[in-house]
Amino acid sequence: MPIQPHWHLDTLYVSKNFFQGNIPLEIGVYFPRLVYLNLSRNDFNGSIPSSIGDMNSLEALDLSHNQLTGEIPEHLAMSCFNLEFLVLSENSLLGQLFSKKNYLRKLVSLHLDANYFTGEIPKSLSNCSHLEGLYMSDNNLYGNIPAWLGNLSSLYDIMMASNHLQGPIPLEFCQLNYLQILDLSENNISGSLPSCSSHSSITQVHLSKNMLYGPLRYGTFFNRSSIVTLDLSYNSFSGYIPYWIERLTYLRYLILANNNLEGEVPIQLCRLKQLRLIDLSNNNIFGQIPGCLDNTSLHNNGDNDDSLVPAFNHNVRSTYSAGSSTMEKEESIMFTTKEISFSYKGKPLNKMYGVDLSCNKLTGEIPPQISKLTRIRALNLSHNNLTGVIPVTFSNLNHVESLDVSYNNLNGKIPPQLVELNALAVFSVDIHNNLLSRKIPEWTCTIYNLHKEDTTEGQYSSFAGKPLPDCDCCSVPEQLQMKRWLVSHITGQFLYQLLHHTYVIVHSLANH
Repeated sequence: MPIQPHWHLDTLYVSKNFFQGNIPLEIGVYFPRLVYLNLSRNDFNGSIPSSIGDMNSLEALDLSHNQLTGEIPEHLAMSCFNLEFLVLSENSLLGQLFSKKNYLRKLVSLHLDANYFTGEIPKSLSNCSHLEGLYMSDNNLYGNIPAWLGNLSSLYDIMMASNHLQGPIPLEFCQLNYLQILDLSENNISGSLPSCSSHSSITQVHLSKNMLYGPLRYGTFFNRSSIVTLDLSYNSFSGYIPYWIERLTYLRYLILANNNLEGEVPIQLCRLKQLRLIDLSNNNIFGQIPGCLDNTSLHNNGDNDDSLVPAFNHNVRSTYSAGSSTMEKEESIMFTTKEISFSYKGKPLNKMYGVDLSCNKLTGEIPPQISKLTRIRALNLSHNNLTGVIPVTFSNLNHVESLDVSYNNLNGKIPPQLVELNALAVFSVDIHNNLLSRKIPEWTCTIYNLHKEDTTEGQYSSFAGKPLPDCDCCSVPEQLQMKRWLVSHITGQFLYQLLHHTYVIVHSLANH
């Protein structure tokens, strides 16, 4: 620390370094005129110095991504009345968010996510009429979502996922005409969705893993044509997937898995030209699979659908320009592929195309148009009542990495043309529950180099025919020879599943 106070220094930016230890207790005394203070992404520990409250001119404070502990100093909340950006994310802070004495009325963006804060959302924030971004995810907050949040008309983002919030979503949220992101996932929120008649520019709705119920009523998202992501999974929604969903013209990600929805897959989904991820798994949906999904972005028609997404000028992210950790919050979506649930975000999410209709009551044959979904990386039709054959034209799905048609009533042979799927990593087809030929296709030796001892009689009793022949390693590419090591190291429950229920074709190790 300097010997004398620096009266003319207005910016101190030391982010992304290797500083450690406590933040000096006297920092506010020696830099009283700071406007921007950024100590983010270091290794600071200890508590936030109360002397920061002496920085009366402070407009932006970023202490995120450190190891700070303790509570937010009351002196900071009472005296930094010019503060617009308070960024304390990714620390180990705890206690109540603010005391009743909170004079941070000029706050524009409040980042408190990924800490250990407890208590209810403080009423004192209702005085922050300029608030645009509220980020409180991954804490231990509880209580009802306050209705007065709907009076903060400048709000762009409300992100309060992974807490213990309860009660209904306030009807007052319908007043937030500038709201773009609403993330209340992984809480204990109950009740039905509010029916809003006003228009808004909302793009992301994340309400998964709550206790919401009831039908998706006409007015719920009817006037929200700007929605790009709609994630209502792991709730208790009932009724049909509404026909008005076709009005969500920019919709990319539709995640309605693990609810009590019924009815048919609406043909209106085919009119959503930008749709790239559909998850309707674990519902009570019946009828046939629509044959028109190739009208969506799942079919590569040469269009650059990225350019079609509406661009919004987000003040929260553009205002804070004086050396801060990025204000951008990456969207995250859970989707199951290769029999594992992954959280996709950033560039991987942007490249993810998939359809999951598993665990429903679908009937009929797999429509041949499914083979036109050439962008698709994951296709799961398992645990339905589908009949007919596995389409030979599945060989056109040249980007598919995970393909699951197990637990249906399919018949015929496994098409040898699937050997052409160079990206395929996991192929699951249940021989016993389907009515497929029980003869092991010999062409699988060129895709999955099963050892003789893995297919001997008795061990692989679900299949008929001789064990697989040895493959000539001289004619197999080097990456396929590596499968021998992979198979020989499969043990335990996964081996049991491999030998008795499904067989899995591993065709590319590039993603492992």
